[in-house]
Amino acid sequence: MRADIVTPRYHEGRISPLASMDIPGASSVSETLSAHRSSRRDFLRDTALAAAGVALGAHALHAKDEVRPPLGIIDTHTHFYDPTRPQGVPWPGKDDKVLYRRVLPADYKAIAEPLGITGTVVVEASPWVEDNQWLLDLADKDPFLVGIIGNLDPRDAKFTEHLERFAKNKLFRGIRINNGILRDEATWKSIVAALGQLVDHDLELDVNGGPDMPPDVARLAEALPQLRIVINHCANVKADGGPPPAAWRAGMQAAARHPHVICKVSALVEGVQQRDGKPPAEFDFYRPVIDVLWSAFGEDRLIFGSNWPVSERFAPLSAVHQLVARYYSEKGQTATEKYFRRNAQTAYKWIDRLKKS
Repeated sequence: MRADIVTPRYHEGRISPLASMDIPGASSVSETLSAHRSSRRDFLRDTALAAAGVALGAHALHAKDEVRPPLGIIDTHTHFYDPTRPQGVPWPGKDDKVLYRRVLPADYKAIAEPLGITGTVVVEASPWVEDNQWLLDLADKDPFLVGIIGNLDPRDAKFTEHLERFAKNKLFRGIRINNGILRDEATWKSIVAALGQLVDHDLELDVNGGPDMPPDVARLAEALPQLRIVINHCANVKADGGPPPAAWRAGMQAAARHPHVICKVSALVEGVQQRDGKPPAEFDFYRPVIDVLWSAFGEDRLIFGSNWPVSERFAPLSAVHQLVARYYSEKGQTATEKYFRRNAQTAYKWIDRLKKS
């Protein structure tokens, strides 16, 4: 396999070639959940929000501003890995003081469950084929992991073999690619044919890339109209407090014309202009970006993702999720529930492993 096969051009933090940017969200919770939360959970939540206030600056959200989530949030973008394995990991690098550590489901659940997150779809950042199996084995042991998005390259001669192998596992819900491979005209037809196999297996495709990526998604959706495609991280557009670039807006609108294209409202904090080393905490700073997405995709095709633990480079999980939660609190309960759970089911057809029979 070529060394460049799985290396994306855009990535979490714009530091590692295999990372992927993200930010979580949540909204108002029922009185029943409030009544039954243990004092320990409330303490953890309030502690996290207090930490968010320190991390995001003087105008950050405080506990009194919290928008509580609905029951059963699904986070559609997390990463787990273990550098202590005998073979190590291809990402992150040993010099990464934030990310180079064991990152396992228990670590995430400790901070996610107090926010109302009850499951996650995990995105594989490693190019090693067997790491897809490593994640599936991890998910097999923990029902909190409701789906795995694998890392397979459609240009690989063994793509069909690998896809058929992993697709036999009901927790394998799709793969992720970088949009750059969609721009090689010499391989376009073969890539479309390879990705068409996802439709045959009822799997989806995550696509990561920069602000110029949405037209590539629109073209692919035209070629494969039944393929569910999820644009990662708002196509990594950089929020600056004002109207987003016109080309990004037009590209998103073109992609959204295809009914099976969905967008993750994530990575809002990553890459923005910092204030005293911190991303702006004022919600209206990010509103112009979200407004474009809402206008293009509506309430049925936007989903929540956190990009944890990469998001920790910029702000705590509890802080970044509030930015989106506040937006959806304005849209009402139905839109909120769709964003944080129901639309994720449409996109990934994830497995509810906690559902009581």
